[in-house]
Amino acid sequence: MKNFKNFKGSKGQKNFKQRDMLKIRNIAFKKAKEKIKMNYANEEFVLIQAINTYNEIVRSSNLFMERITEWFGLYFPEIKLGSIAQFKEFFSALEFKEQLSAEDFIKITQDAVKGEEQYAKYINSSGRKLNNNEKEIISSFVKFITETDLEAGKIEAYIKEASNRLLPNTTYLTDEKISAELLDKAGSLDKLAMMPASTIQLLGAEKALFKHIKFGSKPPKYGILFKLPAINTEKRSLRGKIARAYASKIAIALKADTMSKNFIAKELKESLEKTIEKIKKSETGFEDKRDNKQNFN
Repeated sequence: MKNFKNFKGSKGQKNFKQRDMLKIRNIAFKKAKEKIKMNYANEEFVLIQAINTYNEIVRSSNLFMERITEWFGLYFPEIKLGSIAQFKEFFSALEFKEQLSAEDFIKITQDAVKGEEQYAKYINSSGRKLNNNEKEIISSFVKFITETDLEAGKIEAYIKEASNRLLPNTTYLTDEKISAELLDKAGSLDKLAMMPASTIQLLGAEKALFKHIKFGSKPPKYGILFKLPAINTEKRSLRGKIARAYASKIAIALKADTMSKNFIAKELKESLEKTIEKIKKSETGFEDKRDNKQNFN
């Protein structure tokens, strides 16, 4: 850059001409586009978008269910329908008739006793009368929620297939969605594979970690890994240790997924289960010693 004053243009002039600058600009843009295209050529970025889309659909679907339940309660506050399938069945049965029968409720609830109970509440409901215009709009909303759930199912199927293909070892140790969420937090497979186990353990707990650093609150022991049943079903004193054991094995699995491409997850799983068993035994042994000491005193 310091020699630009001595640079000669296409016609031997000392200063840049406009066409020379434009040529350099076009070359720079071309190189940048090629780099962007190369960086996003891997399917891992599609998987990241898929898991984010799936999680957002699930959150939205839960909000929609809260809304339809509250809305439905204006008309039939005594009736509790537990799923969007039951709401769909209810309005499908009501589409061509003014009033439902006991058989309709048995079909909706898939239970004879519950169906009879719901029917008794239905005919004696204290709610607002459902007119045709309101019935149509609520039924349309129920169909929208159903279609949204169907789309979520399609995306979920892709996540399962892509996670098992791109991260076979990691997915075997955790599950498809957790593998995809770890990838999303890291930003790319290469970055995730280079992370130490301690960082993997805390992926998803960034807010809690920042709070700990800034305000001195208790440090987090796990992030996304808390979704694993082996962690969230255990007592609190063991969760951090088990999360650490999982993170250590996941760090190895990720390197196999990105570098060697060997499937070593079965061996890692067996080793992990033994480690978790030792953690549980050591905790039990500690409690037994404490109880014995109390009894002795």
